[in-house]
Amino acid sequence: MDTHDLPLGRHVDYPREYDASLLFPIARTLGRADIGIDAASLPFDGLDRWHAYELSWLDARGKPRVGTATITVPATSPNLVESKSLKLYLNSFNATRFDSDEDVRTRIAQDLSRSAGAAVEVAFGLPPIDEAAPEEAVMDCIDGLDVAITDYGPPNASHLMADDTRIVNETLTSSLLKSNCPVTGQPDWARIVISYEGPRIDRAGLLRYLVSFRDHAEFHEQCVERVFVDLLARTGARQLSVEARYTRRGGLDINPWRATPGHARPAAGRDERQ
Repeated sequence: MDTHDLPLGRHVDYPREYDASLLFPIARTLGRADIGIDAASLPFDGLDRWHAYELSWLDARGKPRVGTATITVPATSPNLVESKSLKLYLNSFNATRFDSDEDVRTRIAQDLSRSAGAAVEVAFGLPPIDEAAPEEAVMDCIDGLDVAITDYGPPNASHLMADDTRIVNETLTSSLLKSNCPVTGQPDWARIVISYEGPRIDRAGLLRYLVSFRDHAEFHEQCVERVFVDLLARTGARQLSVEARYTRRGGLDINPWRATPGHARPAAGRDERQ
């Protein structure tokens, strides 16, 4: 069989030199309008924390340097950055000389800030892999619930219910969140962490709701915003935090976080699957 006939290993013409024009911004208003979020009055604070595992450039004498980076984009930025364009952009550094490592970090921060339309933080290195949940936020995993599920999309908020006679403060987590990339159709996998104070959420209904994203095509950031908005509307939560830690694809993973205003930012960390 001719390897050109295989649906694998198709040649991709990666950039030969640094090129900031490779970054492809997407207006957040496009996805938020579909969710029913008023761009002028966001119901949440938040950020998108990217981890870049494949980063290299040449020093002033042409010797390769390698590194990793943590990139933080505010949820208030007008644009998100499409992930494949970010991968191609970072690869454009591979054969380009820079006078110092700091020049590389500054250049990435400037380019991403311009693309996102807001100040983007860039730091070399990655947060540690979490060995256990923090003592002050013990999580209950709902994946072991004995429930039958037949709904795999589109996202169905009618599964969400809460008992307003029981007010609780708890953190729930599930590793069963899956959606699909709207650009490539590839699967996106994540563990989601939901912390809230308010009427006790029905856990079986929550699990069915999260699984209903399984055949849904939407960007990571928009999926998390949809979960946040649906939970807030359906459960009457007084305080709410939703973070998803997506598995790595193309040398990148993304961790969107959305929360009611004033909620403390979660500690940066990585899962075993990242």
